[in-house]
Amino acid sequence: MKSFSDLIDGYRNFRKNSWSAQRERWSQLAEGQSPQVMVIACSDSRADPMQIFDAAPGEIFVVRNVAAMVPPFETTPGHHGVSAALEFAIQFLKVREVVVMGHGFCGGCKAALTQDLHGTEPGSGGFIANWIAMLDEVREPIAAKLGTDGREAERAMEHAAVKVSLANLRTFPCVQEKEGDGSLRLYGAFFAISDGVLHLLDERTGEFKPTD
Repeated sequence: MKSFSDLIDGYRNFRKNSWSAQRERWSQLAEGQSPQVMVIACSDSRADPMQIFDAAPGEIFVVRNVAAMVPPFETTPGHHGVSAALEFAIQFLKVREVVVMGHGFCGGCKAALTQDLHGTEPGSGGFIANWIAMLDEVREPIAAKLGTDGREAERAMEHAAVKVSLANLRTFPCVQEKEGDGSLRLYGAFFAISDGVLHLLDERTGEFKPTD
């Protein structure tokens, strides 16, 4: 496992090789960015969108958080990080596609399924519990059908989380407007860590299908 000093060594390698090889590209990026795709993904260290999609610097606008969640639109006071990033990407960068990408063995989804982080840890700020509470509604039918233990139930929750985030995306006025006029498209995706296969959501059937 890498320490921070290892990361600095990695930076030196990047600076010497990758940055130098793409110096013209970095000079262009210094003038501004114009990604066409926004990816909302999990913070999990095993599910990096840049690596999974083999993207170059400046090609995708990425937001990462626990379980790749998008909260519903609201205007209450507070610090709405995902909402601010979404607004920036859609209204200022004018991205044309937004992808919500969940992944296998997601700790946030497992916690939402088992509910083992709902205020049970001494000294907890409750941040994780409040965040994954967005999945409470979809938890009940999954738990009733599959229980709260085992990969089948966890995978069902991981898939459901992507669908919840897509539904919440569609509560934002800017998303409604741009999806309505065809200038924005939404996608659901799921990366299976165990075999490295990316699945895409078919919203007509509600099923995730492996990509070719």
